[in-house]
Amino acid sequence: MMRKIRIALFYAVLTVVGLFMLLPFLWSLSTSLKPDDEIISLPITWLPSSITFEHYWAAFTTVPFARHFANSMVLAVGGVVTNLVLGSLAGYAFARLPFRGSRALFRLLLASMMVPAVVTLVPSFLIVKNLPLAGGNDLAGQGGFGLLNTYWAILLPGAVGAFAVFMMRQFFLALPKDLGEAARVDGCPEFRIFWRIYLPLCRPALATLAVFTFVAGWNGFLWPLIVLNDPDMSTIQMSLAAFSFNKQTDYGPLMAGSIVAMLPTLLLFAFGQRYLTRGLAFTGSGIQ
Repeated sequence: MMRKIRIALFYAVLTVVGLFMLLPFLWSLSTSLKPDDEIISLPITWLPSSITFEHYWAAFTTVPFARHFANSMVLAVGGVVTNLVLGSLAGYAFARLPFRGSRALFRLLLASMMVPAVVTLVPSFLIVKNLPLAGGNDLAGQGGFGLLNTYWAILLPGAVGAFAVFMMRQFFLALPKDLGEAARVDGCPEFRIFWRIYLPLCRPALATLAVFTFVAGWNGFLWPLIVLNDPDMSTIQMSLAAFSFNKQTDYGPLMAGSIVAMLPTLLLFAFGQRYLTRGLAFTGSGIQ
């Protein structure tokens, strides 16, 4: 009996916490459908008296929202592809191809995860701007703008992260060594062992890493704000910031744009939830 009560209390607490986490989304959705006079009216009303979609129209016409949506999609998907490819290769090397200094190098990689991203903004900007032979630069990295205002300014610095390498290494460690050893006895090349044997077993980890990388790329704001000055290259998060200017905020289009910006991540979590939970469980089991 006490066990049933504890379970009921546990789910009751989870329900309350879930509702609190859901409230901001519901408020954004409600505000995006309200007429202008109801958005700032008091007392606050949760349900609009009449539903209007004018704020969604304003969000797509006030700024090139569709263009910025496409920019964010290209950058987020590109980041997912590079992190999956490079992260899985590096993770496999650390887990299954021990080399001299690999442990020290991996510890150094883990230490880099503790460095705040803000600390590396200025060095990263200078590297992107002064990259030789890019964007009109000479061999000394002078005379042009480097990779600024290009997709590469976002994709190259984030091509592979320490978290991606760490996560894939932990997952490879959780897989049986016997699979690779049996293939080596049969004369199978190392890359084929990685590609044909181990990588198909890593689908949960790859899906989990894809979700995390996509969300990070999709929600990125500070770094794109620094390296993308061309309005046509802006991301969707920069587009949302345009609705708040001169100490005034246009809440209707801002909430409408926010709802649209949430959709890709919500759909990604909805369809990848099964792989996400499996990936986290297996990754944790391989920590060494």
